[in-house]
Amino acid sequence: MSAHVPPGWPAQVHPPGTERFEDTAMAWLLELVPPEYRRYGVFRRYPPTLVRMARQHVEACVTAAREGFRTARVDLGESVPPHGVEALLEVYRREGTRLAALAEAIKLVEAALREQSPSPSPGPSTPAP
Repeated sequence: MSAHVPPGWPAQVHPPGTERFEDTAMAWLLELVPPEYRRYGVFRRYPPTLVRMARQHVEACVTAAREGFRTARVDLGESVPPHGVEALLEVYRREGTRLAALAEAIKLVEAALREQSPSPSPGPSTPAP
């Protein structure tokens, strides 16, 4: 892959404009959503639907990680020793960083898919009354 990609571009996705870009983007996005989503054909037929689901899923994971980080000491303080809570907080820090980078990568892929795809033509119009 010799084409230029912006910083934060996912390594698993070929650069925009290359022959396999959309295929690799779709495969990567499918890896980001729950496996059950693969059975819905709408995601393969309409890439923007898969991008939306992946973006929302990862954003929800970021939100959950932030909430978990904020509440871990209180929720686990009586049942987990302090070093265990600290270890968990480190997991939240690392995963939070990874998830935030993933959310940014999704935005990059989304923009590239949007640039590559022609705008959908409007459906049949209804005459004005």
